[in-house]
Amino acid sequence: METREYIESGILELYVYGLLSEPENEAVTNMAKNNPEINTEIIAIEKAIVALSSSFSPFHSVANYEKIKAKLELKHAKVIELEPASNWSQYIGWAAAVLLLVGIGYQYNQLDQTNLQVANTEIEKAKLEKEFNVLKLQNTANKTSLAVVRDTKNTVVALGGQAVAPESFAKVYWNQNSKTVYIDAAGLPEPPTGMVYQVWALKLNPLTPTSIGLLEDFNVNEQKLFAMSNANEAEAFGITLEPTGGSLTPTMEQLYTLGKV
Repeated sequence: METREYIESGILELYVYGLLSEPENEAVTNMAKNNPEINTEIIAIEKAIVALSSSFSPFHSVANYEKIKAKLELKHAKVIELEPASNWSQYIGWAAAVLLLVGIGYQYNQLDQTNLQVANTEIEKAKLEKEFNVLKLQNTANKTSLAVVRDTKNTVVALGGQAVAPESFAKVYWNQNSKTVYIDAAGLPEPPTGMVYQVWALKLNPLTPTSIGLLEDFNVNEQKLFAMSNANEAEAFGITLEPTGGSLTPTMEQLYTLGKV
């Protein structure tokens, strides 16, 4: 607190009137010793009080005072010292208020931490659920692949690489009873952007190609196992690379694999 604010707070008047507690008196005394401006103000207050008292009190000489004293039989009596009022209740109140604020702050912090933990738990739960669903789909795909490979009713047709991609290969799993066809395209390279593999069922005499489907979403199909339409009376199978959406007839220059039943 600045000196001027301290003077104008009214504490110096209470000090002069003797209305402060002992610790407060000591504090003002120390301030007066270290601050000439405060000491000067205390002296000014004392002079003002003396002047005000003199203006209202009648003048009595020393002789008159002695006569009055004799008539009243005034004697020197023991001065009873009064203990300053204790401020413990005030201090306890402030301490309780501080503890209350600390408690509220602690509870708020705990609530914030709890909310954060709940949010993190929800995020972790959603993450685990997503991973579980992915694993579930992968497991289903694995079971499907295994069932296709193990089905003894399937006719397996190996498709070998052609001039455009000699290293390519694929397999056809054809169940003529259920009319289902699966293409194992793990031996094909990923198609360029804007292109898609197209599967053809072939009749050889005369050569008649019939599209039985596209190997769509090739890049995201981890098993590289694709279900196709019914192959009818196919005598051979071929796979060509075509523009997205497929073609009405196979582009023979882009024939990747071919195999006879």
